[in-house]
Amino acid sequence: MDLFDRAAEQDVSGRPLAERMRPRRLEDFAGQEHVLGPGTALRRAIEADQVPSLVLWGPPGTGKTTLGRIVAKRTGAEFVAFSAVLGGVKEIREIVAAARERRRMNRKRTILFVDEIHRFTKSQQDAFLPHVEDGTVTLIGATTENPSFEVNAALLSRCRVVTLRALTEEEVGALLDRAVAAPEGLAGTVSLATDAREALARYAYGDARRALNALEVGAAAVRLAGRATIERADAEEALQQKTILYDKAGEQHYDLVSAFIKSMRGSDPDAAVYYMVRMLEGGEDPRFLLRRMVIFASEDVGNADPQALQVAVAALQAVELVGLPEGTLPMSQAAVYLALAPKSNTAIASYGNARRLVQEKGPLPVPLKLRNAPTKLMQGLGYGGGYRYPHNFEGHYVAEEYLPDAIRGEEIVKLSESGLEKALGERWRELRGKLGK
Repeated sequence: MDLFDRAAEQDVSGRPLAERMRPRRLEDFAGQEHVLGPGTALRRAIEADQVPSLVLWGPPGTGKTTLGRIVAKRTGAEFVAFSAVLGGVKEIREIVAAARERRRMNRKRTILFVDEIHRFTKSQQDAFLPHVEDGTVTLIGATTENPSFEVNAALLSRCRVVTLRALTEEEVGALLDRAVAAPEGLAGTVSLATDAREALARYAYGDARRALNALEVGAAAVRLAGRATIERADAEEALQQKTILYDKAGEQHYDLVSAFIKSMRGSDPDAAVYYMVRMLEGGEDPRFLLRRMVIFASEDVGNADPQALQVAVAALQAVELVGLPEGTLPMSQAAVYLALAPKSNTAIASYGNARRLVQEKGPLPVPLKLRNAPTKLMQGLGYGGGYRYPHNFEGHYVAEEYLPDAIRGEEIVKLSESGLEKALGERWRELRGKLGK
C-alpha cells in the first residue's frame, strides 16, 4: 500500500454512512462480546498476534468484514480481499505468490479475506488449501450459511469457526446514536426522534448495515424537506415498511400471545398465523414465539401427533440457523401444522395427576423388585428380587405392577381418542386388561 492508497483509505467523504462508520479498532467493534470480550480466546489471540485461520459465520450486518479488517490492522498484516463469486483460481495463484513474496521480503503476514466463502468451488478450495496449511496466508472467510454444510471439510478443519450473533436492539441503537453525532457520520446535522430511533433499532433485525443505510436515507429526506429531526414516519419510509405499534411488555403482548395459542388450540391456522405475524411485525423476539410453539406441541398436541414436537423444534433450530426475515417461513409452517394437528392435553393432565399423588402421598417406597441391586447386601435385602425382564416374554411384555403399593390402581395417564393417541389408548387398555385393571 503506497501513500496514495493510505490517503484514499483515510478519506471517507462521499462513501455511504455504513462505510464511514465502520469501526477501525477492536475497542469500537459493536457486540459479539461472547467471542471478542476481554479474556476470550479470540481476543487474546488477536492481541498476541497469533490469529489462526477463521471462518466468521453470522447474519448480514454483524461485522464479519469489519472484524477481518480490524484483525489485519491490529496484527500488522496485509489485508487482501477476495470474492468467492467473482474470483477464480488464477487470482488465487497471484494472491498466494504476492503473499509468499511479502513474507520473504518484509516478513509480513497476509490475511486473505474471502467474502461468501460458502460459494467456493472445489477447485478454489483445493487451490487455497496447501497455502493455508503452510501459513503462506491466514484465511478469514465470511459466510451467512452454516459452514459445516457449505465449506470443504479439509479446509474447515484448518480453520476456527467463529459464530457472530445478530446485534441487539440496544447495540444497534448505540450505533445509531454514534452515527448521528460523529464527525465522520452525520455530524449532528440532524437529530433522531426517540420513536424513530426505536423503529430503526428494532426493524434492522440486528443488521447494523441496514440500520445505518435507513438512517442515511431518513437524514437525506428530512434535509430535503427543510427539517432537522428524523421522525418515526421518516424511519418507516426509509425502512420501506410500516412499523406496527406493539408493547412487548404490556397488556397487548399478553393479549396477542394468548390469542395466538388459543387459535392453534382451536385448530384455526388463519388466526394462528395472523396473530403470529402481528407480534413479529411488532418486534417480538421470534424465539419467544418458537418456545411457545414447542411447549404447545406437547401441551396441546402431544402423542395425538408426536411429529408436532419435531416440527416445532425444527422450526426453532431453523430460525437460529437462518435468522430473520427468512426464518418467518419455518415459523409459519410450524404454526399451520400445530393448528391443524389433532389435539390432546394428555401430557399436562398426566403430569398434573402424578404431581398430585407425589404431593399427597409423599416419597413412597419403590417396590423391592424394581430397585437397583449393585451389592450383595442389597441383593440379600431383596433388592431386584422377582423382577421379570419383559424382553424374555412373548410380545416383549409381562403383566406386572410397577407403581408403589399405596397408589396401585391409580389411573394417572388418560389417553384421548384423538389422532395416534387413540391407538395408544387401545394398546394401554389391552395391557391394563391383562393386569385385571
